[in-house]
Amino acid sequence: MEKTYNKQNSFLKFHSLKKQNEKETLKYLKNILDDKSKLKSLNKYQLSIIDLVKKDLFTEKNTNSPKFQLSPSVIKELELINKKEIPKYLFHRYRYEIFPQTYTADKYPPYLQIEPTSFCNYRCVFCYQTNKDFTTKSNGYMGHMKLEMFKLIVDQAENNIEFISLASRGEPLVSPVIEKMLEYTRGKFLSLKINTNASVLTEKKCHAILQGGVQTIVFSADAADAELYKKLRVNGKLEKVVANIRMFKKIREKHYPKAKIITRVSGVKVSDQQNFKDMENFWSEMVDQVAFVDYCQWENVYKMKENKLSAPCSDLWRRMFVWWDGKTNPCDVDYLSSLSPGYLKKDYNLSQLWKSKLYESLRTKHTLKSRKKINPCNRCTVVWNLLLV
Repeated sequence: MEKTYNKQNSFLKFHSLKKQNEKETLKYLKNILDDKSKLKSLNKYQLSIIDLVKKDLFTEKNTNSPKFQLSPSVIKELELINKKEIPKYLFHRYRYEIFPQTYTADKYPPYLQIEPTSFCNYRCVFCYQTNKDFTTKSNGYMGHMKLEMFKLIVDQAENNIEFISLASRGEPLVSPVIEKMLEYTRGKFLSLKINTNASVLTEKKCHAILQGGVQTIVFSADAADAELYKKLRVNGKLEKVVANIRMFKKIREKHYPKAKIITRVSGVKVSDQQNFKDMENFWSEMVDQVAFVDYCQWENVYKMKENKLSAPCSDLWRRMFVWWDGKTNPCDVDYLSSLSPGYLKKDYNLSQLWKSKLYESLRTKHTLKSRKKINPCNRCTVVWNLLLV
């Protein structure tokens, strides 16, 4: 059987400083969702999804159809969300979890990943930044997103997409306008995440993150040992990263004690030398969560042999990427953009791109188990996995 890779958190192991109580959370949600006054702001379509959420969470369901469940990461997010926003959050979370299983695509992607920059100061052994075809500036893949483009994306996403990541092919904190980007997101999304290797984190950037709209910050680190870290994250120094994460924690505790933000260290499992217990012991006093995700050969996808996988890829119904120059893409495994449906513009918006003929054609081929006819889908191992954290 071919080994598959799932971007859902089924391969993540969480360490949380605060244990969650699922029964209490379900009781809390039931009280909210049974109160019609809490649902007044939702339209008919949103209410129909909330009915499905209630059915899955509060009634026995013995069918083989997908069922919406509360993972530890979702429970943690629910703790940070204002009570009046919870129905809207569940509407968007249901779409993110269930639509890739039912092959449903409505007007907007459940999740949007925005790339502030494609530049990175690291050359991690498992990353496409090691591919010179990608990093050679003359090939056109390297650049910083202009603030005007970022604002255009945010304006189109606001009130339509609630799950946003500021991260993709590069290190977002390298962007010369990242502080202004973060300022522009303030109060606009229910779940805004930023991924960073933390190597260029500064006091100013810490304040920008904590003052902005970020609900989750993920520090990418794969080891608890300086030598192993240096081998995996080429150009990086563990000591500097640790100092920066400790700085972030200190600033958070001193200046933003009520900040509703989750901090996580997340690593890519690429070697038997990496030990999750060591990671927990080393990082857990600095962050709220520690996690590992299985390695997928992103950096070699175009040169890999074709595989025999036929299961559809979850990303086609789950997320869309917007690169620094406004080019959109179905996934970041295809980091050279061979599957791009086009560029985001004022007159060609996120919804039109998400429902474009190219996107729909990709979805159709995947549901018909014909991903082998699409490059690089025929070399990629990303699928949907029903296991949830």
